[in-house]
Amino acid sequence: MSLDWAALGQVTAVSIGVTVAVVVVFALGVLGLARHEGARAGGGTSAAGFAQAGLCFLACAAVVAYGIYLIVPQFH
Repeated sequence: MSLDWAALGQVTAVSIGVTVAVVVVFALGVLGLARHEGARAGGGTSAAGFAQAGLCFLACAAVVAYGIYLIVPQFH
C-alpha cells in the first residue's frame, strides 16, 4: 500500500483554507448584524449592515450546501 503524500497535502491545504475563509465570512456577517443593531439602537437604520450580514450568511450556507452535495452520493 502506498500513500500519495502530495495529494494528502493538497487536500489538507484546501480544507484549512476553506475553513478559514468560511469562518472569516461568517464573522463579517456577525459584524454586519452588529452594525445593523447598533444603528437601530441609535435611532437610525443601516441597510448596508443588514445586506452585508445577509450576503455573508448566504455565502456560508452555500458552502455548507455544496459540501453536503459533494458528500452525499444520491445528489449526483
